[in-house]
Parts: sequence; structure tokens; C-alpha cells
Amino acid sequence: MLETLRSAWKIKELRQRITFTLLMLVVFRLGSHVPVPGVDPAQIANFFKASNLFGLFNVFAGGALENYTIFAMGIFPYINSSIIVQLLGVVIPKFEEWAKEGPEGQRKMQQVVRYGTVVLALVQATGMTLGLFRGAVLNPGTFTYLTIIVTLVAGTAFLMWLGELITEKGIGNGISVIIFAGIVSQFGTGVLQIYDLLRFGRLNILVVLLTILIMLVLIVGIIALEEGQRRIPVQYAKRVVGRKMYGGQSTHIPFKVNQSGVVPVIFASTLLMFPSTIAGFIDHPVANWIARVFAPGSVVHTILFVLFILFFAYFYTSIQFDPNKIATDMKKYGGFIPGLRPGRPTAEFLARVSSRLTLAGALALSLIAISPVILQAVFKINIIFGGTGMIIVVGVVLETMRQIESHLMMRNYQGFMK
Repeated sequence: MLETLRSAWKIKELRQRITFTLLMLVVFRLGSHVPVPGVDPAQIANFFKASNLFGLFNVFAGGALENYTIFAMGIFPYINSSIIVQLLGVVIPKFEEWAKEGPEGQRKMQQVVRYGTVVLALVQATGMTLGLFRGAVLNPGTFTYLTIIVTLVAGTAFLMWLGELITEKGIGNGISVIIFAGIVSQFGTGVLQIYDLLRFGRLNILVVLLTILIMLVLIVGIIALEEGQRRIPVQYAKRVVGRKMYGGQSTHIPFKVNQSGVVPVIFASTLLMFPSTIAGFIDHPVANWIARVFAPGSVVHTILFVLFILFFAYFYTSIQFDPNKIATDMKKYGGFIPGLRPGRPTAEFLARVSSRLTLAGALALSLIAISPVILQAVFKINIIFGGTGMIIVVGVVLETMRQIESHLMMRNYQGFMK
């Protein structure tokens, strides 16, 4: 990885992309310390000390929610809007039509996601301002409430724009990179807390060493899951076009074990925040019970988390992977899988392989995601990031490195052709 980064830094365009991404992350972290006007941050900090209800939300936002800064809502309205639009794409013909139009259709879908982000951010900001954190508002009044709501919505809209800017002019998927930066920014705080516990004798050094070992094992497992693939052999028959002969070579179709990446984990985590978030706005025994039942680490939350990961893994794979199209293209260019007839039998085989790999990948992803919960319940070991955060961090790093390597490979090929 270090060698790849060193090679990338020598290329002017890649160096500019990496520098641009780092500068945008600096802007993100600076904005995470700009307070929302008209709010007493001390009262909100006391709320987080008394309750761990929005702990995961706060970690993903890089601590901005606990400090109640302009980025307090993070990028979650954008993620929620993306989930809703993708789900509606199955039932709304117009969305399905846009999905098949290529780049132009994707641009239209992205525009819908942006409008949805603003609407969801407005709803969430209103709920937070007039509901959960109403007691922290200084000088309550219509103008004060409007100022806070507009500030929060503008912060989310700015993060959405920042993420798309990173995707376009930087390295990696901008939204994932922002979530990555928010999670990693909490690492220092976690290390300092562990150091204080060790210094005052409240934590055993053996437990810390065991935690580090488990984290390394989980990281290796995540890398193996992200890089693992099954290769389907493909043979192309020889064919004559004019005076030239084409084909006759063997190749393969790489099927990743985890075809959907970190998307199922992000989507599942975001959706499971809804019940506890809404319940937190209501001061009622039933709402308090819902908040406890759906709190991260609870039995109900863990079971639903696994089920949502399975659902989104299959859903996302079905959107990205079309076995019929692959089988048709193979048949068109004289390709076939040894032992299978081209066309429908090939498509059925590819769909079956994809389904099995998706199940294996989703189960492995679920196990890694809930492993910190199991370790906390059995051995009382607390991992800093948590399984969800660790999957996102490692997944984003691997995806970013793949993009850098593809840029390097493209330039090497250009040099070879010249």
C-alpha cells in the first residue's frame, strides 16, 4: 500500500486528487467544530453523557452531534434518501426507466436523491430542534428555531455537495470518505479513554492486548472478505472476421464474495436508527421502551441488523448484477462456460452462483458487524470502532486504494501504448 501511495504521489494528477481530498476532509473537520447558533452545547453534552441512544449516529458524524455543530446531522439524510430512491426504483416505472438510461438516467436519479435529502434533513432538523433538544435552545422563539433548523439543513446540504465534489475531483466515493473521516476522528478519543482507564487501574493491560489482537483478526477477516472472489472460467470460440481470426482464448468472470461492499452495513445501520430516533422525540413510557429495545447492542437490534444486512446485500447485488445481460453478451461474442450451453442455462448458472456468494458474503459481513456486541456480552471487551465502523473504515480504505491502483494502471498502459 505504501509503495502504491508513493508511486501515486509522483503523478501530478493523482497528487492533485489526493491533496484535494485531504483538503476537503480538513474542511469537514473544521465544520464539525462550528457550533449551531442559539443552542447551549453543555446541555446536549450532558444528554449524551446520560444516554447512549445516539452513540452510533454521533460516531458516524465525527462527534458533531454531541457538540451540536453545523454538521450535527451528518450525511445520514442523504443516505436515507438514497435508500428510499433505490427502493422506489423497483416499484416506480419512471425510476426504473431512468436506471436503464445510463449516465443521463443516473443524473436524474441523483437529482431526486438531492431533493429528497433536503426534505429529510428539514424533517429531522425540525424534530431535533422542537423535540429532542428543545430544552437546550437559548431564547426560544420562532426566529431562533428557524435559524437552528436552517443551519442544520444547510450543514447537511453542504456535506452532500462536499461528498459529490470529492467523488468528482478527488479519490474514492465522497460520501463513504466523509463517513470514514467521521469514524476515524473518534479514534484518538477512544485511545485516550483507554489510557486513562489503564493509568487509574480500572482496566487490565491483558484485556487491552486481547482487544488489539481481536481488532487485527477482524481487520484481516474484513480484507479477506472484500478481496475474496470466485472465478468462473469462460472460453471464447475462434471466429473469422474478414481476413482476421478472433477468439480462441480463455478468461474468467470474477465474482466477489462480498459484491455489495459496505453498502448493506451503512443502509442497515441507518434504518435501525429510525425507531430509537423517533422514540427519542417523545416523552412517553412506550417510546422509552421502543428506544431501549432498538438500542444498539440489544437482542432485537442485533437480529434486525443481521436481517437488514442480508436484505440489502441481495437487493444491492440484484441492482448491480444482471446475469441475463452477461449471458447474452457472452453468447454474442462467442463465449461460453465449459459444460454449459450459451444463453438461458448460462444465465441461470450465473444467478445461482451469485445468490450463493451473496448469502456467504452477507453472513460473513453480519458476523463481523455484530462481533463487538458478542465480545461485549461474553468477555466484556469493548472495541473502539465497533463492527460497523470497522467494516466501513477498512472497506473505504480498500476501495480508495483500488481507485488509486486503477489510475496508476491506466497511466502505465498509456505509456506502454506510446
